[in-house]
Amino acid sequence: MPIQHSDSPSWSDDATTPDALLHTGAEHGASAEDLVLATGRDVTPRSLAWAERKLAEEGAAALDKLLP
Repeated sequence: MPIQHSDSPSWSDDATTPDALLHTGAEHGASAEDLVLATGRDVTPRSLAWAERKLAEEGAAALDKLLP
């Protein structure tokens, strides 16, 4: 699927996500949804509640433990 890069007015067949759309989370902090997705689980009320507890207990380290 063609995508439009933020620094280019033309469409490209390149499937790579532009850098402007990527972020590490450091500037926004980890969310419960981020933590659930990092575990490969579906985002459900139960998994979000688990992630919120985990973030409250461990902070950003909860996500750091899951990511390489």
